Amino acid sequence: MRAIIGGVLAAGLAAAGVASAEPCARPAEHAAFDLAALKSALMVTALTCHAEDRYNQFVVRYRADLLKAEHALGAYFVRAHGGQRALDDYITSLANAQSEAGIRLGGTICDQRLAMFDRVMALSSTAELPRFAGTQAIPQPQPLADCPAPARAARTVLASHAHHDRH
Repeated sequence: MRAIIGGVLAAGLAAAGVASAEPCARPAEHAAFDLAALKSALMVTALTCHAEDRYNQFVVRYRADLLKAEHALGAYFVRAHGGQRALDDYITSLANAQSEAGIRLGGTICDQRLAMFDRVMALSSTAELPRFAGTQAIPQPQPLADCPAPARAARTVLASHAHHDRH
């Protein structure tokens, strides 16, 4: 009996992202990972292609969004991995992944990546930045699993459908 209850509890925790090997990311955290990847890719591009001024313009324009993303990343790493050291390790791994991607692009990195500066700076509002970052093919150093929708929301939807079915 204990084994059954333990198995059910472990399955429930894993579904909630609590006991899995790699913790899941909530929507705001996932967006923060996307923004961190974009920022890192643009930084590597700026350093490689001598476009530091363009990177600085990006950071100035999107400062509030980038700071919000940094806070969300920090919260994720506190919740999922215990804190600052894990965040620092991720940022280092991210920069390494971006550098390796640049090396694979070789001499075409500037042609391909400088256009990303044009696209990001052409966004009509800063509110578009998270969506833009999420649509870019920027490598992450580790896979990121999305957290499942909370069970309460699923129950509310089911209850709503049951209510509509009766009427």
